[in-house]
This record gives sequence, C-alpha cells and structure tokens, in this order.
Amino acid sequence: MNLLFVLDPLETLKIEKDTSYVMMREAQRRGHQIWVTTQRGIRSAAGRVAVRAQQLLLDEMPNAWYEVVASQDLFASDIDGVLMRKDPPFDMEYIYTTYLLESLEQEGCRVFNRPKSIRDFNEKLSITKYPQFISPTLVTADKALIHDFIVEQNEVVLKPLDGMGGSSVFRSRPNDPNLGVIIETLTQLGQRTIMVQKFIPEISDGDKRVLLIDGEPAPYSLARIPQGADHRGNLAAGGRGVAMLLTDREKEIATALGHELSARGLLLVGLDIIGGYLTEINVTSPTCMREIQDQTGCDVPGIFIDALEKHILQKDR
Repeated sequence: MNLLFVLDPLETLKIEKDTSYVMMREAQRRGHQIWVTTQRGIRSAAGRVAVRAQQLLLDEMPNAWYEVVASQDLFASDIDGVLMRKDPPFDMEYIYTTYLLESLEQEGCRVFNRPKSIRDFNEKLSITKYPQFISPTLVTADKALIHDFIVEQNEVVLKPLDGMGGSSVFRSRPNDPNLGVIIETLTQLGQRTIMVQKFIPEISDGDKRVLLIDGEPAPYSLARIPQGADHRGNLAAGGRGVAMLLTDREKEIATALGHELSARGLLLVGLDIIGGYLTEINVTSPTCMREIQDQTGCDVPGIFIDALEKHILQKDR
C-alpha cells in the first residue's frame, strides 16, 4: 500500500520518541510504501486535490534516519491511506488542511483520523461530552465567572483550548497575586474562551496517556510524571514517562468512549486521565507509542498498523 503521512518538517522529528516514526517503520517493515508531506504540500486546483510528496526509506540512524527516493505529486487514486499527524496548534491553517483532506476523502481516499471528526473533537472541549468522567470544569471567557469558579474550587488549572504539550497551562489559587494577569492573558482581556478545571492532586502520580486504537485501549498507559516543582506532566514540559498497566477506572473510561470515537473515524485517540478523571481527548497526533513499546515490549505500532490495514482493505472489498 501507498501510505501518506502529513507531518511537521522531517528535520523537527525526534525519532527516539516519535510516534509517527514508529508507525512508518512498522508499515515499511510490512512492505508498504512510505510517503510524507507537510501542510504546505497539499493543494486544490481545477477541482482536484494534489499532494507534493516524498517517498522515504527509513533507517534507525539518528542523524540520517531516512533517504528520499522519489518526489512527485500524488492524487487520491495513488494513495491507499492518509495519516494526519501534524502537531497542533489547532489554528485556521490546521482547519484549512482538514478541509483539503476531506476533499481528498471525497475523491475516494481513506484519511485517518477523519478530518471532520478532528474538527468536531476539540482536544480540550470534547471532554464536556462525557461529564460523568470529568472533574469540575468551566469553559468561558468571562473574568468574573472564572474568578468565582476558582474561589469555589480553591485550586485550579487554567489552559487555552488550542495548545499542546502543556504550553500556557497555569496552576493557581484565589490568593495568587498573579491570578488577574493569568486570566487576562489567557482570555486576551475577555475575548478568548479558555478552560478552567479543579486541580487534581493525583497529578503527582502521573498524567496517564491511554491510547485507543479503533476503539480498543492498548494494554499499557504512559504516565507522564511531573518533575521538580513543575505541576505539568507533559513530556514536552519535562515530565518523565513511565509505562503502566491500565487501571480498572482507565479501562472503564476507554470502554465507554471507544465505540463512539471509532465510529466517527477516529482510528487513534489519546485519552488523558489524571486520578481517574478524563482531562483531554487527543485526536490530532496522539503520541507515546514508542515509550510504551520501548519500556514494555508491547507492539503498539503493530496493533495500530493492523487496524489501519483492516480499514483500508475493508474499503477495497
């Protein structure tokens, strides 16, 4: 099969922990052809979507981990499956790319995750669809409502709705002398909607990333454990990743969400769970496959490529 990965620039990938890399490596091992592009490589002209792509051969060498063996335009008929793996921010350029990928989908190409569902499931806001699994949460741009909520909950986390990797995530209390500035900055003086959640002290045990593959949870989570005085467990913010077997609560949440997410064309989803509470539903470019595989030997990339092949072959029948 010809598989097209929509990625950030190749030179920015850190293959020692990159999930897209282990996906590509496993697909290549099975004999599939690996093509890559960026957002800028996708265009629509004369009612047809074209993708300027490079075909890669992968190696494990850190400084020369791929070789470009071809460069050409691809069309829907040339591609068996597209994997949208561009990292956020989820800005208007990201949305424009999902529209182009949706057109490619309408021309007969399978796209994972499904572009419409990527747009529908804001990674922060979508947890409100499942109130039985979340901690007290407020979504608003109203300064007074935010302040009242913080007084009520005593300790909270405030974050934008379009970030990733722990960027611009603040922990605060009612008596925080910087609270007013934090609220003004995040809401852009009341013009930008944010999320405020009751602080979950079990973050000290890790922000658990549970991977759903075609609606089924991988057997291990990756607990991103904060280091030092930083309250954030995100690996990008310096957290330490430790693979752990799923708890009963994590299985409960994964099972409750899995069928719906799979039915919406979300083949790979990363659920973030802290202290038994669902905090995010990651649908853009979920990570942590490599860390889980390296620490446990569990072939999560293989499970994913199995599911990908199944969906593509079903379409061809």
